[in-house]
Amino acid sequence: MNKTLFPAALLLLVAVSCNETKSPFTRSVEDYAVVTIKAPDLSGITDNGKEVLNLYRFAADEVDAIYWEQYFGDKQSLLGGIKDPVQKTFAEINYGPWDRATGKSFVDGYADALPGAGFYPADMTREEFDLWDNPDKNSPYTLIRRAADGSLEAVWYHDAYKAHIDKIVNYLKAAADITIKPSVAKYLLSKADALKTDNYYQSSLAWLDMDDSKMDLVIGPNEVTDDQLLGIKRSYEAFVLLKNQARTEELMQYVSRIGEFQEDLPGDPAYKTFHPGAGSNIFSCDALYYAGKANAGVKVIALNLPFDTDVQRDRGTRTILLDNIIKAKYNHIIAPGGEVLLEPDYAAHLSADAFFWNIAFREVAHGLGVKETVDGKGSVEEALGNVAPTLEEVKANAAGVLLVCKLQNHYDIHHIFTKEDALATFFVSLVRSERFGEGTPLGRANIIIYNYLAQEGAFQRKESNHYSLDFKKMEAALSDLTALVLKTQATGDKDFAMQFEARYSKRSVDYDADRMSLGLENIPTDIRFAFE
Repeated sequence: MNKTLFPAALLLLVAVSCNETKSPFTRSVEDYAVVTIKAPDLSGITDNGKEVLNLYRFAADEVDAIYWEQYFGDKQSLLGGIKDPVQKTFAEINYGPWDRATGKSFVDGYADALPGAGFYPADMTREEFDLWDNPDKNSPYTLIRRAADGSLEAVWYHDAYKAHIDKIVNYLKAAADITIKPSVAKYLLSKADALKTDNYYQSSLAWLDMDDSKMDLVIGPNEVTDDQLLGIKRSYEAFVLLKNQARTEELMQYVSRIGEFQEDLPGDPAYKTFHPGAGSNIFSCDALYYAGKANAGVKVIALNLPFDTDVQRDRGTRTILLDNIIKAKYNHIIAPGGEVLLEPDYAAHLSADAFFWNIAFREVAHGLGVKETVDGKGSVEEALGNVAPTLEEVKANAAGVLLVCKLQNHYDIHHIFTKEDALATFFVSLVRSERFGEGTPLGRANIIIYNYLAQEGAFQRKESNHYSLDFKKMEAALSDLTALVLKTQATGDKDFAMQFEARYSKRSVDYDADRMSLGLENIPTDIRFAFE
């Protein structure tokens, strides 16, 4: 099949200087290939629109400052004490002194990362949290701190980061004043109110309604993956985006089929009763700027928001494919990595189109399944706690490629790639994503899927260090795994979820061998950005 790389004009590997080669951190930094995000073509954007984009970026920079405080603390106290410029770059990549792949400290004077990041007191126990009678403690938008008397107290995000929030609000209001799009103005003003109150329902609806703008700003506390203690608290991030109109129109044809995709998921119908809102949409965008959590460590290549299950039920979600970032990862990692990992007959199935659509339906799958447990245990997040993010990533990755396979059975995706291309490309992406390590839910999820596929005989690793794939067994195993995760989420079976994660999320010797093979061929783990 077609393995032609995407055009490489957007991509730039920056050579490491002679001075950097003396640093013990050179290899760690080189694991993140530098990709230049070029200045966009704004020929179709009005002068007002260009100024709106500038204001979006100013707001995103304030989000970046919040995230440093939220995840680590005083940025300058860390960076100012690091003399090795390469080590400093690695700290900037990780937004702290901890390698996000392992959670281990790489800066003298700092212990390893805490599972609760900066959201909770370092000495707080789970028992203490559970016994504390304060309804605000379970909000995704409160920090837990020690009061003067040593007791716990909840501090709302909008109070903790007020100085930064005030600046963001001013930027959003200024952008609302000059935009020519009423839907954009409504969203920006609603988001400004949300940031000041930590009540995001209305702003999420306004965002989903804003479907006529060439530009987008995703901003606020979204992901819970940094909170590996309780899986509650959300991290600030921002994306400044420019819509690809033609590809968005192509993607939008699938929106009306969300209900069909839900029914196509494997397993008991009782475990997929959630009905996504009819207002769901899918956009293709080029990323112009990342900030905060979005820019830390591994870079996401797609979004499915909002996470608020009430909004998902009432209106739906927006899936955003970050087209230029997808291309960058395919060119830098998937295509060359597949040549290293797969036997030639299977490497021939690598496909840039398959990679794009696997990602698209992975994000669609995030909005499917079940959001509330079926037996009164509350939401899936509440029932599964800190294991919920890992299980959600397993579900989305496995279910997403299954949906692509089903669509390709009937040639419902009008691009030249086969089901086998989708599975082979998925497998390479899976193995390279294992390199994210056990320190993140995404890394653990990929290790779980790999080990489950190995158990089911979906692939063989040969003495040559190359893989052969059994596509039928792989598809069947992914179906069984998806059904198992949907059941676990629907029943809120935390004990099983913890046992399942513990059993399948252990690195294998093959993982270490693959990592060495990819490293010897200088295949980067991920990318980092240089913004023009």
